[in-house]
Amino acid sequence: MFQRGFRLETLPFENVKNQVGCCGIWCGSCVGGNGAMRELTRKYEQTVKRSQSALEKWAPKGFNFNELMKELSHIQAMPHCPGCRKGGGNPNCTIRICALNRGVTYCGECEQLLTCNNFGELEKSNPKIKEGLTEIKNKGQAVLIEKWMGELKAKWPHCLLLCESAKK
Repeated sequence: MFQRGFRLETLPFENVKNQVGCCGIWCGSCVGGNGAMRELTRKYEQTVKRSQSALEKWAPKGFNFNELMKELSHIQAMPHCPGCRKGGGNPNCTIRICALNRGVTYCGECEQLLTCNNFGELEKSNPKIKEGLTEIKNKGQAVLIEKWMGELKAKWPHCLLLCESAKK
């Protein structure tokens, strides 16, 4: 898949692959937290460096490789998120604050989940998030993470890259 000499850095994925936030979002699926963005950027940068002289012949007039390399280094400087349970994410997250105050590990354990108003923003992008939290409660986190990992492998190449590498 990649040229020789490329080593996959999977430690960020290993740190979050078994973690689900209080809100039910699987941290292993986040390109910021699972390291996919930085890892793929690193590989892209290595490929560009190895091929820059050839690419310069094919690049559009005015294309600036120095600017490209500068921006790639900015992406690689982004910190990995350890997940909200380990101090990452938004410290003012109302869902996390509420879960901590109620003494629940994740919101699926809360009796008031279905009527909770803290999920407004998340429900806009994921209308079934509360159903997912109920599923975590009923089936267990480990079973669902395995299911989600399979789904992500099918949908997102970055997850395939990290999920497969993490097994080795």
